[in-house]
Amino acid sequence: MADFVQVRGFEDAVRPPIRQRRARLTDPPGRVARARPDMAPRARLDRIARRVPEVMVKVTGRTRDGGHLKSHLAYIGRNGKLPLEGPDGERIQSPGEVTMLVGDWMAEVEADPRRRRDSAVSLSIVLSMPPGTDPFRMHDASRAFARRTFSDSHPYVFAFHTDERHPHVHLTVRILGHDGRKLNPRKADLERWRQTFAAALRDRGVEAEATPRRARGIVKKAETSSVHRIRARFSQQEGPPPKVDVAAVRDALNQVRETPWVEASRARQTSIRRYFVAQALALSRSGRHDDRKLAEDLQAFVKAMPPVRTRAEEILSRALERRTAGIDRSECSRGPTYRRR
Repeated sequence: MADFVQVRGFEDAVRPPIRQRRARLTDPPGRVARARPDMAPRARLDRIARRVPEVMVKVTGRTRDGGHLKSHLAYIGRNGKLPLEGPDGERIQSPGEVTMLVGDWMAEVEADPRRRRDSAVSLSIVLSMPPGTDPFRMHDASRAFARRTFSDSHPYVFAFHTDERHPHVHLTVRILGHDGRKLNPRKADLERWRQTFAAALRDRGVEAEATPRRARGIVKKAETSSVHRIRARFSQQEGPPPKVDVAAVRDALNQVRETPWVEASRARQTSIRRYFVAQALALSRSGRHDDRKLAEDLQAFVKAMPPVRTRAEEILSRALERRTAGIDRSECSRGPTYRRR
């Protein structure tokens, strides 16, 4: 059986746009379980080409005092309807148990001589997967992720929610660790957490991947939930538009403005897509059926990748489409014209 022929460029295609050595809390993302068979280049290429679901690990906020922490725990526990699970499998559900937990955490936090009055008490993290994910397996994978990532360093509790389209977990971690170190994750840590969560899901039979957006042909940054809320209020005429939208419109109107980062994004996307095409060509020459199937999947994946366009370019394109549609409607509204003889 022939070995997998790997074309140069795989690491550049899947490497996240961060400095991997800047992880504070965990090993650099590039070192994630390289001995695992499911992290081999061919296995990852297969998942990328088939567009398996991407995991989401997102820091959503911080609590600042005991009252804030108690309210947050009541929210994620649906006011006692859902249990909060801790590192050892203990379940905290009643208001009295939540109050006791908050008291225990605050006692240790307030005993820290380095604590400032406005410093955070806990970090709020959301783990999410697309609709249709098996809830039991995702729950168990989230439990394993939290245990592996925080059980030796920081206290935590989490609640699993299935009352929305996307099954998700609200994980609350005390910032002050057992050894006095504080939890202050960087982007490299978040990338490591994504890969750890995806691996935990795969261990339980759930297909999952954690690739950077640019490996999927996406060049725009993800928008925060606050931007979505501001845009929704603006669409209902209840407030101003988001600043990012105003800036995008300004960039769209100012077409003479130099945008070197756009050209850099296009060059990077060209390089990534060229790698996928070259890898597909190499696989298509293999004598193995599964290699040739992967080549076909990679070719289809590249063809389906979105065009490399900035938000400003999309706004300008939509404006031109609306203008063209308006002209067409006006021409139709005039009706047929007749020449007088």
